[in-house]
Amino acid sequence: MAILGSGNIGTDLMIKIQRDRDRAPLRMAAMVGVDPDSDGLARAAQLGVPTTARGVDGLLAIPEFADIKLVFDATSADAHRANWAKLAATGVRMVDLTPAAIGPYCVPVVNLDDHLDAPNLNMVTCGGQATVPIVAAVARSGIVSYAEIVSSISSKSAGPGTRANIDEFIETTTRALHVVGGAERGKAVMVLNPADPPVLMRNTVYCLVDGDTDHRRIEDDVRAMVERVNDYVPGYRLKQRIQFEAFGSDNPLYIPETGKFIGTRVTVLLEIAGAADYLPAYAGNLDIMTSAAKATAERIAGAAA
Repeated sequence: MAILGSGNIGTDLMIKIQRDRDRAPLRMAAMVGVDPDSDGLARAAQLGVPTTARGVDGLLAIPEFADIKLVFDATSADAHRANWAKLAATGVRMVDLTPAAIGPYCVPVVNLDDHLDAPNLNMVTCGGQATVPIVAAVARSGIVSYAEIVSSISSKSAGPGTRANIDEFIETTTRALHVVGGAERGKAVMVLNPADPPVLMRNTVYCLVDGDTDHRRIEDDVRAMVERVNDYVPGYRLKQRIQFEAFGSDNPLYIPETGKFIGTRVTVLLEIAGAADYLPAYAGNLDIMTSAAKATAERIAGAAA
């Protein structure tokens, strides 16, 4: 496999793959960038990974390209659209770490089995990878009429690519709350926290569940989902106990545009610490993307074996 993008995300992903190369099915064939002086290309060369600074055209030109089965795209939404236009006809599969959302949304613990044969898989966003599993877990117990998530990340972990794609982040995460998480309506909010020293990624998930709900079952399902995500993102954890607030016919919640809500508001508070393979521990927002992409590729490789 190859990685397009020699920035923070692509470099962290490469290091994760190289670290596990003796016990995982993934093998690095190329690290592709556009800046010949990037740290990612330099580190790839140190690790013995072939490199090219000519972008996707350089990838197509390397002798090993015929043997590459999968390409990770860790560039930007606009760049991914251009990259896919050049690679789609080659038959190579892509795991898209940008919010371009050309292919189906993929959150490994929720819907990967439904898309194992998709030629282009979109890994949603860091906020989506962190919160969609929780919405999906809550949705097992009832109708989630509305889900709202707030992702707060350190401003130091938001590089040029993240900042350039904020609009796509909001749109893609919001759609994934519905398409993958199962919420009837959704909303995503992103906060860049300038605190110094930098803070860990925090995510708050609000779900409005219609009618009567089994609080114990929801709590069990959410905790089980957290454990499943933690299998490939070790820094993923609940920050506080799950909170429930009931609204009955005598004290309904009034929601603009939709009117009265009768049911339960479920609030889940999450914290994600990065593994610090290449990025600092506070960059959990980037670590969850590379970890989810790696877990996805390993599952695809296992299914193809």
